[in-house]
Amino acid sequence: MISNQMLQNTIDGLKGIARIELGIIDVEGKVLATTFPEADQYVEAALTFVNSPADSQVMSGCHFFKVFDEHQLEYVLLANGDSDDVYMVGKIAAFQIQNLLVAYKERFDKDNFIKNLLLDNLLLVDIYNRAKKLHIDTEVRRVVFIVETNRDREGNDLEKIRGIFGTKTKDFVTAVDEKNIIIVKEVGDGESYEELNKTAEVIVNLFGTDPECDIHIAYGTIVNETKEVSRSYKEARMALDVGKIFFEEKKVIAYSTLGIGRLIYQLPIPLCKMFIKEIFDGKSPDDFDEETLTTINKFFENSLNVSETSRQLYIHRNTLVYRLDKLQKYTGLDLRVFEDAITFKIALMVVKYMKYMESIDY
Repeated sequence: MISNQMLQNTIDGLKGIARIELGIIDVEGKVLATTFPEADQYVEAALTFVNSPADSQVMSGCHFFKVFDEHQLEYVLLANGDSDDVYMVGKIAAFQIQNLLVAYKERFDKDNFIKNLLLDNLLLVDIYNRAKKLHIDTEVRRVVFIVETNRDREGNDLEKIRGIFGTKTKDFVTAVDEKNIIIVKEVGDGESYEELNKTAEVIVNLFGTDPECDIHIAYGTIVNETKEVSRSYKEARMALDVGKIFFEEKKVIAYSTLGIGRLIYQLPIPLCKMFIKEIFDGKSPDDFDEETLTTINKFFENSLNVSETSRQLYIHRNTLVYRLDKLQKYTGLDLRVFEDAITFKIALMVVKYMKYMESIDY
């Protein structure tokens, strides 16, 4: 169904061109859009017109027109005046709204197809049959973006993003739940993941002017056929979750950049608990003080380089060595040894993952 705002924009535009007052009333007598305040006075006449066999009629000095959605009466259009010019403008307006109904229905059909495609609700034969009917190319490169914001769910975010991609008929913007907006974007032959990242940054900047908006964008890998779009969607969903756990500072995250975080995310919790118990012998990284955690993180950031880490922490090299020795006695792992460092890093990531899973469970 066309939104009231779209109807209002349409008749405002027509009034600006033709200088004729217009109004739209539904079959139950509700004024949906109008350019003149007196439209309420014609509700009773409009309801009488609904039950008449005529497609257009002049009553009370106003032209009335019926607007059908296929064979179902959808709206009554008012054109204020009874002259031939008013009649012509009213016919044009009714024709325009009729076309809007057709266009929105087609978009709804495509939107419904894309939603079912993302959720794996279609058989392979249905994918190709429905895509052909809706004139959707099945053999082009596509990728799925998921946009998550903390704003209201009244459709404003969705329409804002559609404003970027809506003019590109080969891209689709939809939502399968209340939390996320999904973009199925066609990818040109020369486009790479670098271009996809730029696209994501454009969306971030679209909301960047609002300090209260917390936005995260994730995208999957590029697929070559329509039947594989659901895989890119699943990858994007995983990237969104993994990004929140291990890359909190990033607003944009790609599935292809998740690294070891992707593997940890797929581990069962009981196995994670067993691993942590074996590594830390019943202890927990939560027991580390802030100084120790800062030292560990900075040491990893500098690729286990003692000199560079001590310089960035503004401490003497021997002080850093003392801290690492102390950590080794506590955990049995020497971060200066590559194998121990990998084990420790993975253990920290596993703990982070477990905390995240506990938080969403409750």
